[in-house]
Amino acid sequence: MFRIFGPPGTGKTTTLLNMVDKALESGVQPQEIAFLAFTKKAATEAKERAAERFGLDAKNDLVYFRTLHSLALSMTDISSDQIMQPEHYKELSHAIGVELFGSTHGSDDFMDLAKTNDPLLGLINLARLRKIPLRDQYNESELSYDWNTVNYVDKSLTKYKTMYSLVDFTDMLELFVDQAPTFKNRFKLTFLDEAQDLSPLQWDIAHILDAMSDKMYCAGDDDQAIYRWAGADVDHFINLDGGSEILAQSYRVPSSVHAVAENISNRITRRFPKRYDPKSDCGKVIRIATIDGIDMADGSWLILSQAGYQLSPVATDLKSNGYLFNYRGHRSISEKVADAVNGWEALRKGREVSGKTARNIYSFMSAKERVARGFKKLPALADEDMVNLDTLIADHGLTVDKDMIWHVAMDKLPEQDRAYIIALLRRGEKFNGEPRITVSTIHGSKGGEADNVVLFTDLSPAAEKASRNNPDDLHRVFYVGVTRTRENLFIVEPEDTSRSYEL
Repeated sequence: MFRIFGPPGTGKTTTLLNMVDKALESGVQPQEIAFLAFTKKAATEAKERAAERFGLDAKNDLVYFRTLHSLALSMTDISSDQIMQPEHYKELSHAIGVELFGSTHGSDDFMDLAKTNDPLLGLINLARLRKIPLRDQYNESELSYDWNTVNYVDKSLTKYKTMYSLVDFTDMLELFVDQAPTFKNRFKLTFLDEAQDLSPLQWDIAHILDAMSDKMYCAGDDDQAIYRWAGADVDHFINLDGGSEILAQSYRVPSSVHAVAENISNRITRRFPKRYDPKSDCGKVIRIATIDGIDMADGSWLILSQAGYQLSPVATDLKSNGYLFNYRGHRSISEKVADAVNGWEALRKGREVSGKTARNIYSFMSAKERVARGFKKLPALADEDMVNLDTLIADHGLTVDKDMIWHVAMDKLPEQDRAYIIALLRRGEKFNGEPRITVSTIHGSKGGEADNVVLFTDLSPAAEKASRNNPDDLHRVFYVGVTRTRENLFIVEPEDTSRSYEL
């Protein structure tokens, strides 16, 4: 198994995709290549790129461009209707008298699965991914449940799945390992991205794939291994036998930011020694006490914190200042609201809108006062129908004055949305566009980048406590945060530095 170490911005995923291109150019058949990623997005990107360049059918030709879970599903005897769904967890909850929130919501994305909000299921799953006894995982945790409850839920879950012939996403991986001796597949080439994030169970699969392949490449960066809490075993990647290559040129990180990153990486005790060159731009590192006064009118921005609870007031401040942004995976103004406001202004200018947009507009209007009885849900219009303002007034119960601007016409629009949109318009933001600003935890920013990064150094109490036993984990988190920067890094240093990370 050949390792490709890709420090931040060195293009490790692009390197793998270029290798896929060369293999296809040399005559390797698409079905002889496996490309495995942790996220659907990465797997889809690789599949679409290869399909477009070589005129392939992404679905039928590139059948092994998948996530690990999707690969396991395709190569084992599991059918999709056997996968545990939220309703199954609900039924089990009622049967055993313990509330469970199933995390398998139709996703095979590793990070979706790692984010389960159910402490019991998360604990059981983590023990299986790490291949350690459940009792050992329980002893390491600070779960409020007693051991008897944990053990009872684990046994009840296993019994339920057996009774109804159901599987969860970790079962898929375990079944892949169990059924591997029966597999007839052979691959010329196998590529595995983000290898630093593999758990021991997933490493079992990686080694099986290595044995099934003429050549296997795994790409990653141990300095960016920030998912140990989700079972990742970075030491396995560091100590892996076989050749290796280090991508030595970053196309993202400027020299001033690179110096900060190097200072952090030098604190990591368990790492593969590597160096890489920054891009030629110097960039800036700016230390500040507060984000007040930062002009974010231009360029892309990432506002990052280790402690997620710090981000809510940041989002509030951004709204009050009229910035459009993404927060917790959502735009700061909903697509429905943006569509309704833009749609109304389009109607006033004599343009047509779709039935779906018209329905969104009506949803923010008072019945009787703005829309006649029986027309509120626009029963006569399909989503794809196109309609203008005159037609809505003549045939679809609209009773408003044509000259009404959006915040008067849509009288049921929540006041906070109304005030926020006005602030956006004053700033000149196109609130239906893609936000330039993202507010996120550092963990949530993995794989992202921006012209400007604002990084809070405050630590949550849990992170501070955990860092005493595993300081490398915290170093890696802030290394990831710093290296999202393409130009300027703003380091927010609190007055009280007793619980903050020193950069």
